Parts: sequence; C-alpha cells; structure tokens
Amino acid sequence: MEERKPYAITVQDLVERGRDNIPAELITSTHLIYNSPAALAFNSPGAQGFGVKRAGLAIPGSVMLLVGPGCCGRNTTILSEMGGYSDRFFFYIMDETDIVTGRHLKKIPQAVEEVIEALPQPPSMVMICMTCVDALLGTDMERVCRKAEKAVGLPVVPCYMYALTREGRKPPMVDVRRAVYSLLEKQPRHRRTVNLLGYFAPLQDDCELYDLLRAMGFKEINEISRCPDFAAYKAMSQANFNLILNPESRLAAQDMEKRLGIPSIEITRLYQVAQIHKQYQALAKVLGADIDDTPWQEKAQATVAAMREKYAGTTVAIGEMQDGNAFEMALALTRYGFVVREIYANLGPDDFVYLRHLAVLSPETEVYSNLSPSMLYYEGTDHAVDITIGKDAAYYHDGAAHVHWDQDIQPFGYAGVIALLEAMDQALAERKKA
Repeated sequence: MEERKPYAITVQDLVERGRDNIPAELITSTHLIYNSPAALAFNSPGAQGFGVKRAGLAIPGSVMLLVGPGCCGRNTTILSEMGGYSDRFFFYIMDETDIVTGRHLKKIPQAVEEVIEALPQPPSMVMICMTCVDALLGTDMERVCRKAEKAVGLPVVPCYMYALTREGRKPPMVDVRRAVYSLLEKQPRHRRTVNLLGYFAPLQDDCELYDLLRAMGFKEINEISRCPDFAAYKAMSQANFNLILNPESRLAAQDMEKRLGIPSIEITRLYQVAQIHKQYQALAKVLGADIDDTPWQEKAQATVAAMREKYAGTTVAIGEMQDGNAFEMALALTRYGFVVREIYANLGPDDFVYLRHLAVLSPETEVYSNLSPSMLYYEGTDHAVDITIGKDAAYYHDGAAHVHWDQDIQPFGYAGVIALLEAMDQALAERKKA
C-alpha cells in the first residue's frame, strides 16, 4: 500500500522554482480546499477574530443586518455572544422562495426599519452584510441600500461576505475596510493629524509608533478602534495622510485619496529589528522629518540577545493563524538563533523577499499548505518541535509549548518583537515546569 504523506516543499526548492512557479498545492484557487484554519476557528474565520461581520461593526454606534440563509447566520450567533455585540446583530433569514425569486430584496428596507424601531436609540448607521447567495444572484446591493437609506433617514452601507471573491481584486476583508471608511466626507485637512489604517483593534498601548509620530509633530493619531463615537469617526476625514499598516487597507486608502484627497504612506508589521529600524528611517525621509528610535531599538536588541543566549537551537513551527507574516517571522526567528522546522501558510509572490534570505539561513525548512487536503495525513512525527506559533501550528504539534499570538490588540514595531519573544519565553518556561 502506498504511503500517503502531506504535501511539503523546502524553502530552498521554493526559491529555486521562483515566484512565477509556485506549486499548485500552495495556491488556494487551484485545488480542493481543506482549510484547517477555518475548522479551528469553528466553521468560518468570520466566526471569531475580525472577520467581515465583526469588522463591519467597526464604525462606532453601528448595527448590522445579516441577510442570508440560516446556515450563514449560525456562525454569527457565536460572535453575537461576545461582549458588546449581542445588541448589534440582526438577521434576515432567507427562505427558498427568497433565493429562487429574489423576493427578499424588496423586504430589506422594511427589515432595516424594524431593526431601528427595536433599538432604544437610533444607530449611527446600518451595515447590511450580504452572503454568497446574493453574489450568485447578481444583486445590486448598492441600490437596495440606497432605498433602505431613503426609508430610514440613516446611512445604510453594504458589506460582502463573499468567499467567491477571495481570489479576486477585492477579497472580503479588503472590501470591508473600504466599506467602513466609506461614510467619511471631505473636510478641511489638519496638518498635524494622521490616520492609522490596517486593523480593527488598536495597536498595543506601548507601541513606539505613537511616540515617534508625536515626536514628528503629529498631535492627533486616529484609529477607528479608538474612536469613542460617530463624530470622532467622521473627524478621520480631516487627516493630512493615512498610514497604511496592513496591505488589506490599500483599497480603502485609494478610495479615501480619490474621494477626500488624503494621500497615504505604507509601512508593514515586521519582526526583524534591523528592518523595523530601516522602515522607520524611510518613513521619516518621506515625511521630511527625523526619527530617533534608538531607545526602542536598543531595548528590542537586548531582548533578542537574551533570548538567543537562553534558547539558541530551540525548534519552532509557525502557522498562519497569528498576527504576522509567517515567512517574515520565520526569517526573524532564524536570525535570532531559533531553528524553524516547519511553516504552515499560503504563499504569494511578495513572500519571496523573505524566502530568498531564509533559503540561505535555513534551506531545509519545510512549507506546508493549510488548504491542501493532503494535510489529513499529517502526523507531526518527522519534525518534533519545542514551540509553536499560531493556533494551526499548535494543532499539528500538541506536545509542544504554544503561543497562539492571535489577540485582538495588535502587536507592531519593536514593541511587537519584544511582546512575541516574551510570550515565547513564558510558554517555554511553563512547558519546562510541566
């Protein structure tokens, strides 16, 4: 009987193939989807964390009407039990007649009216979340929302929970970011105001980015997650520029530049201390300012040195269900003295900037696809590891120390590096005691 094994390929082999020849097993649109991350997040990534449904409620005072079959609403009931969401989710459950005839489209404005009437005070706006059913029906949801908006006298905006668009130009988590900023209207811009775009929860309070921006003269640093009310949200249109922290916010930033005249600058989350320093210097150059990040850089370097001395040679497996790019994180930890045995993540052309360096330092690191059905045969016996990062990696290596690293509050910059290494230190110490 032929032995069945999960698909895996070394970093070295990936680099030799090149970014234009990524194996089909690592491309989601080319094969059957197994999707262990979704299974670990109960049915759908949107059922917890910041999927489309929760992200669509980022606007202060907003409520959401989910329009779809009962199976789509079931996941949302899990989310609605989280603190602060139980009175913000409402459902229009489509039946067979709705799906066949499109009858529900005429009823949505009435449903929005009933939602508003049921609330003790009017919401700031209503987000209507649509599912794959309306994608297949070809529904013009913008038109439906305009009709509902006219009926209730409040902003009504669509967002799309369409798995079918995941491989397109506007995947669900990209388009929902555009939707949540779509109500901003053009205002006079303030020179000393900046918006941070990228996440639906704030950066960690001790992130040095806040201090660095203030040192450059920015008095107002806006994040949608820190807006106390709808007025503060609307004031985001006064920003002098948007600082993009996550590539999924590029479309939102482009839309804001087109509609509001707000330009953008992009930086990214990194775990390599040297690259964080270079990125801050590049940001300063673009802004025509000086950045002295020495105190934070030295603190991060000291943390790295202490971890290298304590844990050099410690083996690691890294998944994609965590706050970071798995390949960049693997490169950072390899440079810090860890041995990265396995990576579980989808691969894109942009990841080769990290893979090329990783292939030099750790060519035998193996890359697995969470979306490959062959992962059903994964046993984790070939490469025992000491610690995992990400809930998916933890699933594959039950006996290792675990750092899930998927909290709402977002790690970033030097503070993010320190927090990750401290979490790893704590997990390894607890495993040693056990």
